[in-house]
Amino acid sequence: MTTAPTTTRMRPSRKRTMLLLAAPSVVLLLLICTYPLVYAAIQAVHNGSLINTGQYVGLQNFTLTLPTPEFRNAALFTVVFLLAGVFGSWAIGLGLALLLRMPVPGAKVFRVLLLLPWVMPIVVSATAWNWLVATRDSPLPTIARALGFGDVLFLADPTLAVITVCVVKVWLSFPFMMLMSSSALASVDDSVYEAARLDGAGPWQRFRFITLPMTAKSTYISWVLMAIFCVNDFPTIYLLTGGGPVDATSSLIVLAYRKVFQDFQTGPGVAIAFTMTFVLVIVSALLFSRIRKADVA
Repeated sequence: MTTAPTTTRMRPSRKRTMLLLAAPSVVLLLLICTYPLVYAAIQAVHNGSLINTGQYVGLQNFTLTLPTPEFRNAALFTVVFLLAGVFGSWAIGLGLALLLRMPVPGAKVFRVLLLLPWVMPIVVSATAWNWLVATRDSPLPTIARALGFGDVLFLADPTLAVITVCVVKVWLSFPFMMLMSSSALASVDDSVYEAARLDGAGPWQRFRFITLPMTAKSTYISWVLMAIFCVNDFPTIYLLTGGGPVDATSSLIVLAYRKVFQDFQTGPGVAIAFTMTFVLVIVSALLFSRIRKADVA
């Protein structure tokens, strides 16, 4: 008879104890996460440098930086880079994941080898691609010249530089998408495919009405992650082209870096970074809404 009131009295006390124990970690985590954000917000509304906050200028850094042609060009390239990185790597990753589900001899070896672009240090990958395409006498320009295409300068021509950087991004990212797709495909029961075959569904119908819907949640999550990776990808672009030629491959993250660390204009650089964060939050929210709909379905 006395057990229930005692247990009821203990619950609030236990809850307070748990909160007190967790409080230091929560406070430390908040400090670590919010300090850079708060400091960057302060810099975005000042005209200072890396060592001096400077004077308060309000939203001037945003209003003067965002309408400029260099910002519009960087934003356009970032969108191209993001779309190529997300959907190019997803298409290849999903295709390979489906292929490796089939009884292919040596599938485990192929799976490990296909992960190499992702696990390899970016400096090694960038060096390898530079060796392939950077100069007139590199292997790919030499092959193109032998085939009658003339001098193809992959990193010196603005259009070819954009295509090359996007191809490298897809090459670096498809193993991640392959892993995500393989994990999602493993959760689909084979009996569903067998039932569809018995009902006369062809390969495209099974892919369209079984594979895509049943892996939709994992697909949207991989798109969110890859979109964040692409927008914040500084080393792939900078190590290949440095943002050139003539700023053709200058993304927003590269432009922000130049403003802060080369031009020493901290306010405009941080304003660009804040704009990137805002857009990423919107894109992530839209994709997470699709994830919730996939859950409901």
